[in-house]
Amino acid sequence: MNADKVLDAKGMACPMPIVKTKKAMNDIESGQVLEIHATDQGAKADLAAWSKSGGHELVDQSEDDGVLKFWIKKK
Repeated sequence: MNADKVLDAKGMACPMPIVKTKKAMNDIESGQVLEIHATDQGAKADLAAWSKSGGHELVDQSEDDGVLKFWIKKK
């Protein structure tokens, strides 16, 4: 999956991945994709809920060796 910007939120505890995601989303244009890397398991539910509440699209998510990856398309 191609991303326009990558956010490294590894090692951050809730709510920091969401705070950093929100800030990073402000730096990209509508229709662009933000890729987020996190290690906090709570980020799965948090980022899905945050995307939905903000009207953004959680395009994909995966887990690779303890690193959660999310791709969110800005509305």
